[in-house]
Amino acid sequence: MDLLTPGPGLIIWQLFVFVLLVILLGKLAWNPILSSLKEREESIQQALDSAEKAKVEMAALKSDNEKLLREAREERDKILRDAREAANRLHDQAQNDAKKNADKIIEDAKAIIQTEKNAALRDVKAQVAMFSLEIADKLIKNNLKDDKAQKELADTFIKDLKLN
Repeated sequence: MDLLTPGPGLIIWQLFVFVLLVILLGKLAWNPILSSLKEREESIQQALDSAEKAKVEMAALKSDNEKLLREAREERDKILRDAREAANRLHDQAQNDAKKNADKIIEDAKAIIQTEKNAALRDVKAQVAMFSLEIADKLIKNNLKDDKAQKELADTFIKDLKLN
């Protein structure tokens, strides 16, 4: 069992080496280790801060994108509404122009028909007058062949005349 229990000299030397190791580590290793841990902690904190800042920026960008998208949709709706109104105005204007043109064509046709009708009536009247004259000429020639018929006609005209 002596092997398992250390002697007092060994304990003192181990204690001395341990204290010396702690002092040497404190002077040479602890400060760089602690400073590197502190730097790592700071870089982790900066990364977390950057991530939080990026998250806030992403939220702001998302809201800006939604706002831009909403504005674009409103602009698209306005453009479509204006286009529909313009198309309706053009359609109405085209219908009005077509109606005006049709009315003008109808009025012109009526005027031409009336002119043609009046010309036809004049021609018919002229032909009727000419036929009437020819018939009257033939009747008079036929009725007045002899003197007796001419005398009877003159007497009839005299009787029909009413003298005051």
